[in-house]
Amino acid sequence: MTLTPKRISTSLGLVCSLLLLAACARTPKPVVDYKQDFDFSGVQKIGFYKNSGQVSGDNPLQLSDFQKERIDNALANALRNKGLDVVDDPAQADMLLSWHLGTQHKTDVRTYETPSYGASYGRYGGYNRYSMYNCWNCSNTEVRVSDYTEGTFIIDMIDPALKKSVWRSVTQSKLKGKRDEDDPSEINEAAARVLGGFPPF
Repeated sequence: MTLTPKRISTSLGLVCSLLLLAACARTPKPVVDYKQDFDFSGVQKIGFYKNSGQVSGDNPLQLSDFQKERIDNALANALRNKGLDVVDDPAQADMLLSWHLGTQHKTDVRTYETPSYGASYGRYGGYNRYSMYNCWNCSNTEVRVSDYTEGTFIIDMIDPALKKSVWRSVTQSKLKGKRDEDDPSEINEAAARVLGGFPPF
């Protein structure tokens, strides 16, 4: 058995395409949880929390102000499509939206078995039938080590009175590498997906 290690590195770099979901290698499904005894029926006006748009992690993605603004706009449009109002003044909001983007380096190790058939020959070039018999089911084992970046996009809906989150959406996925530009349609679709479970009724 032969072990053949191969290391594959997927570099995200410091440039991020907009919104975690638009940068995902595949379409993820958000995990949603909320405060069961909270009454969401009176929520109509949504504002953005003052500390929204935080970025952290092993290799924090460097988002520019206009990129953060695009994320805010995409989320705001998704809320308006639900019939909710997005207000500029947080003091007028029934609920405050806060989003956070985190990254973490991860390693994926996978083993592949490759069959190996064929006869071998003796020390002096002679045919070795016993060697052939013994190696008929021999195989080579290839180990592939892949480094990648996992992104976590979190949205919290904060009740101004309680000053606590009452609804949360968490999405995790591998991130793609650097992209030249951000596709607005992908960003809007991603925003609608992460807010798909809000409000929870």
